[in-house]
Amino acid sequence: MSTALIHEWLVTMAGAESVLQSIHSLYPGKIYTLFHNKEEFQGTVFEKTAIETSFLQKLPFSSKHRLFLPLFPMAIEQFDLREHDLIISSSYAVAKGILNSSNQLHICYCHSPMRYIWDLTYEYLEAEGLDRGVKSFIIRSMMHYIRIWDQVSASRVNEFVTNSYYIANRIKKCYNRRAKVIYPPVDIDKFSVSDRKDNYFITVSRLVPYKRIDILIEAFKKMKLRLLIVGDGPSRKKLEKIAGPGIEFMGYLPPQELSDLLSKARAFVFCAEEDFGVVNVEAQACGVPVIAYGRGGALETVIENRTGLFFKQRTVDSVTEKVEEFIRTEDRFDPAVIRKNAEKFPRSRFESEFKAFVDKAWERFPYK
Repeated sequence: MSTALIHEWLVTMAGAESVLQSIHSLYPGKIYTLFHNKEEFQGTVFEKTAIETSFLQKLPFSSKHRLFLPLFPMAIEQFDLREHDLIISSSYAVAKGILNSSNQLHICYCHSPMRYIWDLTYEYLEAEGLDRGVKSFIIRSMMHYIRIWDQVSASRVNEFVTNSYYIANRIKKCYNRRAKVIYPPVDIDKFSVSDRKDNYFITVSRLVPYKRIDILIEAFKKMKLRLLIVGDGPSRKKLEKIAGPGIEFMGYLPPQELSDLLSKARAFVFCAEEDFGVVNVEAQACGVPVIAYGRGGALETVIENRTGLFFKQRTVDSVTEKVEEFIRTEDRFDPAVIRKNAEKFPRSRFESEFKAFVDKAWERFPYK
């Protein structure tokens, strides 16, 4: 059985790439991707893997890959996969749109339908200053075209798998397809519970508008509490301008440093509406309570009043109210109970469930 793996782009090691790593260990095969930054993957399993990139890799400014969004659908369709029997796409944009024939089984692990062309369209346009004018018209027209292609290309997938019931519902809404939920892998053993606690709260996130780090900053400024912000991204400079005393930007940290900081925090705070939220599980693996926005994947990984608390609105007052409630009841959160909840999401569980699903799908596939 010849296997092809499809992934949008290999430019940094994040949650989707962690999923791809496990899939590759189960079904080794050539990886097809639009862009590949080899330097970012030195020392990883992908360093010695056969990887084929699209024509976009050869264009000027290919390092700024998101500029080429209008070309993504065409680029992904240029890969010739005729030699392969099994196609597994790891998709959060266009990877699922790969062209395939009726005698090839295509299984898609869909991290999410494209957020910026579906339910985050208006937030994206506002954040980028594209909610009006000629540029807005052009961008909206492009999104309309990609939205149609995205829906049509969903029919090229035989079986959908996804990371949460929250995203399974979105797949049903966008594509009218059912998806099997298999929670993504979390490297639980890389995190441990610390006996020592320091007087700070922490968040870990890519610094982009939809993560709403600005709300956390304003809330912690108001409460005069110390907040560590781990991560980087295009919004960093803007966020640093509104930060006050006690708000510290740590940038990206190596795994061991991140684990150490997480384990000593009073609580982990998170304001994004995430598909699954691996970092919420990593915090719990450190025995640290999570204070999160009560929407999205957090509802499937955090147990209210046992491993964390939820705020219902993404406002400064709502965050403030929930953090103050946590401070009043901090002693009731048991690190051992919190750690045990995180242990439900190990990499071994993902690999076992995903292999069972793919093997069963291959068994019943009639055209192999």
